[in-house]
Amino acid sequence: MDIDAIHADPARRPRGDSAWMRLALELADRAALAGDEVPVGALLVAPDGSLLAAGRNSAIAGNDPTAHAEINALREAGQRLGNYRLDGCTLYVTLEPCAMCAMALVHARVARLVYGASNPKAGACGSVFDLLRDPRHNHRVVVDGGVLPEEAGARLSEWFRARRQARNR
Repeated sequence: MDIDAIHADPARRPRGDSAWMRLALELADRAALAGDEVPVGALLVAPDGSLLAAGRNSAIAGNDPTAHAEINALREAGQRLGNYRLDGCTLYVTLEPCAMCAMALVHARVARLVYGASNPKAGACGSVFDLLRDPRHNHRVVVDGGVLPEEAGARLSEWFRARRQARNR
């Protein structure tokens, strides 16, 4: 599925969480190919079901520790809409967000998060922390994790395995 084609032709937009996650997985693949980035992809879908923004990890290439896939997608959407509030939107991301990204979702007022693989080292949406369900926040994000978790996890595992092997040569 081609993200540019989806922007150009709304009739080509995916239907359902699995279809959107497959597209996010394609972005993750692009991240891995574009400069040794951790393969994470994110898509922000507007309340009407249209693709609003896409992001992939670019922290290494940009020397920017905040350039996670989720943040890149939120930035693009904010610019596109001319607003930092992204009410009613759904974020699809291949890996459970970290604390930084989880709190960005709260501040942006994203309605729903759908993620692929759990993040047992830094996940902030139920695995290690559960920031999105904290009752002290003035906004709650609905969380649906585990959409195509094997596919998402396999990409990450393979990327880290290859990186370790290259380092040991």
